[in-house]
Amino acid sequence: MSELPELPELPEIGFYGLAGHSGTPRDLLGQVAYGERLGLGAVFLSERFNAKEAATLSGAAGAVSERLGIATAATNHNTRHPLLTATFATTMHRLTGGRFALGLGRGFDPLFDVMGLPRVTMARMEDAIGILRRLWKGEAVVDHHGPAGDFPYLMQDASFDEDIPIMLTAIGGRTLEFAGAVADGVVLHTFFTDETLQRSVAAVRRGAERAGRDPAAVRVWSVLATVGDHLDEEARLRKLVGRLTTYLQGYGELLVRVNGWDPADLARFRDDELVRGFSGAFDAVATPEQLEHLAGLLPDHWLAASATGSPDRCARRVLDQFGAGADGVILHGVTPAEVEPVVAAYREVRPAGPAAKSAVLNPGRS
Repeated sequence: MSELPELPELPEIGFYGLAGHSGTPRDLLGQVAYGERLGLGAVFLSERFNAKEAATLSGAAGAVSERLGIATAATNHNTRHPLLTATFATTMHRLTGGRFALGLGRGFDPLFDVMGLPRVTMARMEDAIGILRRLWKGEAVVDHHGPAGDFPYLMQDASFDEDIPIMLTAIGGRTLEFAGAVADGVVLHTFFTDETLQRSVAAVRRGAERAGRDPAAVRVWSVLATVGDHLDEEARLRKLVGRLTTYLQGYGELLVRVNGWDPADLARFRDDELVRGFSGAFDAVATPEQLEHLAGLLPDHWLAASATGSPDRCARRVLDQFGAGADGVILHGVTPAEVEPVVAAYREVRPAGPAAKSAVLNPGRS
């Protein structure tokens, strides 16, 4: 491994570890090392209930990195006891020297229903966040009865004074304003148009201001599907068409609504024979021929909410994200090795920015 620079060069650029579906979590180790060598600023870790458990992946990422920021984006507060979540975050915070941010999300109600877990509401999430922050400051939570649950006594350590950022993933306007009011950072969603990104950032800032917080102190990350021409055709189809159509399978109405797209286009997509009869996630199991068919069902402007083409064109799409108000950009759907040409091109067009505020990079800090 070549010697790393004193500070990562691109603290404003992140990537997802184990992007997409992966049954080989050990691949994360090489991805984290590669991302750090590229000078990327953060790795984000999603969670699936198979072989992508967030606490395990976070510990692995922390163990094989020295300066890379690490965040869950996201786990759900209702899948773990709050004391366990607090302990997970404190352990990561100290393991990484302050590079960890706990990212939470609302998740999917139907999944929680079949798991026998309570649905996540904003009231429950706010209550849970309050409990976590009290525990990190060495407080005892005694006889608590609130939306997050009933807890007779919760305590970590009276000597604790941990400063651990909390991030929220958000899509809709109300959730974005809520995130601005309670979180240190926000992770948006893939396939947002530039206009939607601009509105989303404004909603976060508005929520922070209404809560009496500094709007600029909440760090907002856009999530940009980055599928350059240097990838082979099947990979491009799977990472672009496959990923967008998978989202449309699960919560297409929400994505169409926030982007101001025509619901009739979604209805036509869902009425297609392949779509109606398909079992599984398109980005995981669809054949190249099926992905080509799906591409023909999507309006061009839907797929344009991404970074495609040459590495230089992709790099300029990253600049568009900052122009729309984002503080950071997650290059989505690709490993660091796959996105290396884009990173090189971005360095060429990146404007000079302010000096880093801290030697410790944390994706939850502005």
